[in-house]
Amino acid sequence: MAASPEPRLGGGFPGSPRTARCWWRLAVLLLSVCSLPGAAGLVEGLYCGTEDCYDVLGVSREAAKLEIARAYRQLARRYHPDRFRVEEPGLEGETKESAQRRFLLIVTAYETLKDEETRRDYDYMLDHPEEYYQHYYTYYRRQLTPKVDVRIVILVTICAISIFQFYSWHSSYNEAINYLVTVPKYRIQATEIARQQGLLNRTKEKGKNRRSKEEIREQEEEVIRDIIKTKIDIKGGYQKPNLSDILLCQIVLFPYYLTTYLTWYASWVYRFTICREEYGEEEKLYLIRRHMKMSQSQFDSLDENTSQSFMEKQLWIKENYELHRKDQEEEMKVKMATDPRMKRYRRWMKNEGPGRLTFVDD
Repeated sequence: MAASPEPRLGGGFPGSPRTARCWWRLAVLLLSVCSLPGAAGLVEGLYCGTEDCYDVLGVSREAAKLEIARAYRQLARRYHPDRFRVEEPGLEGETKESAQRRFLLIVTAYETLKDEETRRDYDYMLDHPEEYYQHYYTYYRRQLTPKVDVRIVILVTICAISIFQFYSWHSSYNEAINYLVTVPKYRIQATEIARQQGLLNRTKEKGKNRRSKEEIREQEEEVIRDIIKTKIDIKGGYQKPNLSDILLCQIVLFPYYLTTYLTWYASWVYRFTICREEYGEEEKLYLIRRHMKMSQSQFDSLDENTSQSFMEKQLWIKENYELHRKDQEEEMKVKMATDPRMKRYRRWMKNEGPGRLTFVDD
């Protein structure tokens, strides 16, 4: 009886399918390793592609910047699309399209070698062609890095936003003043104050100093406007613009604000949580504002009677505020149910509603 063939290393027999698959995988692996782009060093897409930037300019690797610039100018004059001439010596066989491609390659070589950092990276790639992926990362990181410092861009953006913010704020404040000047209540009070201060006493003017009625009226309007600006404290979104509230100043003063807040918070915890002190009027108003989720400017815009009613109802206590909020909601529901305008609105929503197709003229 013939002896059976001994199995080879790998667990397969000669000519078996398993052995064929192992040899196939080994061949694919060797082919992949041999085709790695890092072995060539000069590859398409990096710097001058498959050509050496030094050879493109016709200089050695030890050439100085002045020599590189001189070589670039000479080649640029020959291959520039506007100066290219086929009849020039040394350009036999060149076409306008090939000369243009050559000019772009010359420009790329010069841009690569004129900068010290880029030239150092390029020399490192020539000396270490096996580190292909590192060269690829270095090249595209330099290409995609913004030419302008990001910090300068951020600073300019913040300044532009701050200028727009202050201009918009100032426009809203002037709009509010222009409206208050037309309100009879404030206008009469401002006129009375101006008369008491002697700002509206008309004196008879003669000769060249005599003004027209329009000029006198404009001056009186300006006096009334200035008094309203001085006497009326506008709160909310139409208040007088303040430089410390714009974005740039807020960012600059952020460390100060943060330190102040941490100090205040630590003091609050120590006084009212640890020592159990009684709340003062300022602390009570703060708790009321926090319960209502209102900003400081919104809360300041409320009249004194409203703030006093909040204090009388002791709304700084959470339970009292919850009862007050529920009462307000019930009152609003009753008002909406009994208001004739709300009834007409509900009737319109039920019968007509938005988007209903109708041929009735408005």
